[in-house]
Amino acid sequence: MADFTDRVIILSGATGGFGQEAARLFARAGARLVLSDLDADALDALATELGGECETCAGDISDPELSERLVERALSRFGRLDVAVNNAGAVHDLMFLPQTPLNVARKIIDVDLMGVFFAMRAQLPALEKQFRDTGETSVIVNVASVAGVVGAPRLSVYAAAKHGVVGLTKSAAIEYARRGVRVNALCPSFARTAMVNDFLDKAGDEREAAEAGLVRAIPMGRLAEVDEVIAGLAFLADPASSFVTGHTLQVDGGLSAA
Repeated sequence: MADFTDRVIILSGATGGFGQEAARLFARAGARLVLSDLDADALDALATELGGECETCAGDISDPELSERLVERALSRFGRLDVAVNNAGAVHDLMFLPQTPLNVARKIIDVDLMGVFFAMRAQLPALEKQFRDTGETSVIVNVASVAGVVGAPRLSVYAAAKHGVVGLTKSAAIEYARRGVRVNALCPSFARTAMVNDFLDKAGDEREAAEAGLVRAIPMGRLAEVDEVIAGLAFLADPASSFVTGHTLQVDGGLSAA
């Protein structure tokens, strides 16, 4: 396990499938956490479970003020920021592009793309200043999707947003490579999260066929397990991965290689 002892980590989307497991991994590895999500009660329950040094700040990641508050909370409580995991996101139902309601398209762009932009806009100046003042480096990990590197039929707006996240990641990585900040993107395929299970539940008696449809293009022929995805996240966040920046790590069972 990577060692995150005393590392200060911001994690958005902390009560979701990836978020909870990431928070648990970081807590076990000794990190000090600033957790965010929409549901304040769920955040408090997670913080109670984790124990240790853990701050919570509920809010909507599409509100730029939330990202500012998260950075301020990390600095005021812990005096530093080492890792920012921009994990909060949303997905729309499967539909062809012309069928996508305008309000749904705007929500997905606001949460999945603008949320990451707002987060990095708040994080990067603080991390650069920390590097200037102390010489200590830091890392941002943006949770994108394999839909950010390949096409995703009937998930066109989601794919567009995640492609945007990959573009932001690569551009910021170049901008900040000599300013002490690594920036990478994690790009998982479908995994056994609550979001995917909810999607499959909607299929009712056709659940098995729906799952087969999700994994049809994956050479390994199955959904990812959450801990398999979090292992990739831990690698990108690990201080030992100190020469890895501008990278998109596909945890996708070979989908993007096919």
